[in-house]
Amino acid sequence: MNRLMKSKNNSGKEEGEISSVLNRRLFLRSAGLATSLGTIVIAAACNDDDPDPMIPGTGDAVELGSGDVGVLNYAYALEQLEAAFYTQVIATPYSGMTDAEKTILTDIRDHEIIHRDFFKAALGDKAIKGLTPNFAAIDFTKRDAVLGAAKLFEDTGVAAYNGAGKLIKDDGYLVLAGKIVSVEARHAAVIRDLINPKSVDFAGDDIINGDGFDKAVAPADILAAVKGYVKDTITGANVGK
Repeated sequence: MNRLMKSKNNSGKEEGEISSVLNRRLFLRSAGLATSLGTIVIAAACNDDDPDPMIPGTGDAVELGSGDVGVLNYAYALEQLEAAFYTQVIATPYSGMTDAEKTILTDIRDHEIIHRDFFKAALGDKAIKGLTPNFAAIDFTKRDAVLGAAKLFEDTGVAAYNGAGKLIKDDGYLVLAGKIVSVEARHAAVIRDLINPKSVDFAGDDIINGDGFDKAVAPADILAAVKGYVKDTITGANVGK
C-alpha cells in the first residue's frame, strides 16, 4: 500500500514537472509567433545546423550611428550579444542541465538568432560589424552562473527596447521593436521562473515600476551595463539623434 501511495505521489510530481515544462514552452512558442516580422524571411535561422550561429568580431571600436539606423544598430548589438551567449550555453551545457531546461534555452537561443539576423538584414550595408563577446566572467559549467547571466541579459534587453522606443522615428520600425520586446519580456519571465519556480519573481518589482510597466533605460546606461561582456568599444552617443 505504501509503495502504491509512493508511486502515485511520484507520478503526480512527474506530471507536475512535465506540465510546468510544457507551460513554459507554450509561453515561448507564443513569443515565437510574435516574431512574424513579415518584412524578410530568414532561412533556417532556427536550425541547429545554422552555419553562422555567432558572427565573428575583431574587438575594435564600433560607432552605432545616428537616427533610426543608430537605434537599429543598437538593437543589433544587443541581439548579437544574446545570440552568442545562448549559443555558448547550448554548445557547453552546464552541469546538471535537464532536458527540459535545454529545450527552453534552445528555444530562446533560436529566437535571439532570428532577432540578430533580422536586424543584420534590415540594416544592410549600414549594419555594424560582428562584435566580439567577452564571457570570461561567466562560468558556463554552473547553472546559477548561467541563469544569472541570462537574467541579466534578458532584463537588460527589455529595458533597452523600452528606453529606445521613443527614439524611433519610423512607425514600421517602432511596431517591429514592440513585437521583439514582447518576446524578450517572455524570455525574461521564463528565465526568472527557472531560477525561482512558481514565485512572483517572473514580474518582480525590480523590473516593474509602480505604474505596472516594465522599466525603460536609456542607451548610454545600457551600453555601460553590458560593456564588460563585449571586447569592442561601442559608441552610441548619436543613437536616435
